[in-house]
Amino acid sequence: MPAAVLDPARPKTSTTILAAMSVQVAAVLPLFLFGGLAVQIAAELGMGVSGIGLVSGLYFAVSALTTVPSGRLVDRFGALVTARAAVGLSALSLLLIAVAAHHPVALTAFLLLCAPANGLGQLASNVVLSEWAPANRRGLLFGAKQASVPLCIMLGGLSVPLVALTLGWRWAFVFGAALVLAALLPLAGLGRPATRPKVAGAKAFDRQLLVFAAATFLGATAATPIGSFLTTYTVDIGGSESWAGLNLTIGGIAGVIGRTAFGAVGDRENGRSFLVITLMLLGGAAGVATFLFALPWLLPVGTVAAYALGWAWPGLMNHAVTQRYPDAPALATSVTQTGIFMGGAVGPISFGLVAEHFGWGAGWVAVAAAMAASALCIAAGSTVFARPRH
Repeated sequence: MPAAVLDPARPKTSTTILAAMSVQVAAVLPLFLFGGLAVQIAAELGMGVSGIGLVSGLYFAVSALTTVPSGRLVDRFGALVTARAAVGLSALSLLLIAVAAHHPVALTAFLLLCAPANGLGQLASNVVLSEWAPANRRGLLFGAKQASVPLCIMLGGLSVPLVALTLGWRWAFVFGAALVLAALLPLAGLGRPATRPKVAGAKAFDRQLLVFAAATFLGATAATPIGSFLTTYTVDIGGSESWAGLNLTIGGIAGVIGRTAFGAVGDRENGRSFLVITLMLLGGAAGVATFLFALPWLLPVGTVAAYALGWAWPGLMNHAVTQRYPDAPALATSVTQTGIFMGGAVGPISFGLVAEHFGWGAGWVAVAAAMAASALCIAAGSTVFARPRH
């Protein structure tokens, strides 16, 4: 089966990155809107802390189960077709939540409906950049694309004071659907996909990739509860709902800057990208530890470290993986992305249970420990299980 790639006649770099970022936003926006508006949604639907974690965890579980098949779909049908499918599925889910999510079961069902769009959209945008972006700027563009994730966190935070506390949280999902559908515009400027034959002997899986998948699993297990629970935690320790949204917005801005800046490190490739990722995770763990003080005014310090360091590595990771597996970028990144989604499934559920039964402090200790363990796996994968470039 020929692998889908993109037409050699490249569009402008600005069009390429706008399309990739727009699809990434479309893929992840539903969950981060839910996380940012968790206080208001939980109050209306009668959900507890563990319920919020369960919904987020199930979303990531479905995303994990569909990621590797999504990689095969991207290779078979091309990035443009699968990107449009992801956009449509995500917009439909957002509208259904706004109109018909009047019970936790309905909310869960609608979020799970768009979970496959997460894998489809992210892998399709990876292929767009690996095939169309200029080689000497690819790391920066991967980082910019991944910066759309904290951008969604920022949008989720801003939606609290601007929409949820004025018009109601459902209108935030309506506006989100309109934003998602706008991703179809830059996609139209990418032209048509072409095909190329598979390279004989190309590999998309080995022991090093398995270790990196374990690292992404642990890193995501640590990071995803932050987006899902930070606003709730802020309110519980005495912060206002507006301050909770503002703090999340600050984290989103820090994440945008961090992911873009560290993505640029990949363009100055000197074999130390994985060392940089290791140090980022350790810095993020240190930042999360400041949450243990339970001081609302101190939260931005830990939030900035968590998002600009501890959750800013996916772009650099994707760039490094596509460089080492250039003949099967969608399948290779689907393996590490599966680790991220599995962590996203385990993280919110386990954090919610720990926080509900043992307190917020125990939850944040677990988050910091998981980030540190992820750093150790990155270090092991890049040294003990190192492989030559394909």
